Amino acid sequence: MTKVSHDPISVSLLLVVAIVLLVSACSRPVKKDDYKGSAVNTAFKAAQKQENIADAGLQLQTRNIPAGKKGDLIRYGRQLIASTALYFGPKGSVAHISNGMNCQNCHLDAGTRLFANNFAGFTASYPKKSVRSGMVISASMRISECFERSLNGAMPDTGTKEIKAIMAYMQWLGKNAKKGQALFGNTTPRLKFMDNAANPLSGRAVFIQKCRSCHGANGEGLLAADKQSYSYPPLWGANSYNDGAGMYRIGNLAGFVKANMPFGATYQSPQLTDKECWDVAAYINSQPRPHKDQHKDYPDLRQKPIDLPFGPYADGFTARQHKYGPFGPIQQFHHKKV
Repeated sequence: MTKVSHDPISVSLLLVVAIVLLVSACSRPVKKDDYKGSAVNTAFKAAQKQENIADAGLQLQTRNIPAGKKGDLIRYGRQLIASTALYFGPKGSVAHISNGMNCQNCHLDAGTRLFANNFAGFTASYPKKSVRSGMVISASMRISECFERSLNGAMPDTGTKEIKAIMAYMQWLGKNAKKGQALFGNTTPRLKFMDNAANPLSGRAVFIQKCRSCHGANGEGLLAADKQSYSYPPLWGANSYNDGAGMYRIGNLAGFVKANMPFGATYQSPQLTDKECWDVAAYINSQPRPHKDQHKDYPDLRQKPIDLPFGPYADGFTARQHKYGPFGPIQQFHHKKV
């Protein structure tokens, strides 16, 4: 080794080899296994099987909305999604039937962001049978239902100009989507189940460190300057979503947090571990919020989501386990029963 190190030619060759190896390592294609168990891995798997989001038209810019009455209705629909409270909140210009949150608090960027409950394939998937109600419903009925649950308010009539405008906007966004088409990033990441139950106490520490600065020490949110809507929505309390909303299922909330929270996180660059997401979702949904009577929901108990914390169930697991997990044993039980 001493002899080689004093040979200029040998040293040069060794440097060249080292540089080649370094460049090869840095330029190695990213493999899905590099992110095993993460939300990014979920995205990689989805990308292999599903369509690209551009195929659903979500890359369309607002400036491409057509002119005329049709375009005006689409633009109005977008505004209703982005600033729902200004129209339907406690001081709304159309009606006072919601809690002051906006649709885009859960459907980010007016329903266009990947892995943030976007609207790419929404209208194309209806009409369809709702497992929650047991009935076939239209897209406009599903929109109206959100006012009752996620906005903890009353359902507007589906024949109103506002619901028609929201429908026009969603149809424009998803104009290239086909019924039954799987779309990349259309929902939220489905995080791998943990072996243990999610821990609200651990989640409180995550909330204090990562969420409190925007959503408030008591989850009360931050009102906008107009005092009519929220810049950052309340996560619990009287003005938040009720316990009949989709976000009350911690599987949905944990996936949403993984891909989008705290501020600046994306599905490609998450800031929290899966465990932190499960725990903070458990903490948020352990806090008080409005109650929605759900005794008529899921007439077929076999169709009830396993992370819905209200009985009765088609299994012998407790309501607490259905809320916080561990979910693996519940999932295994139902797979055996199918």
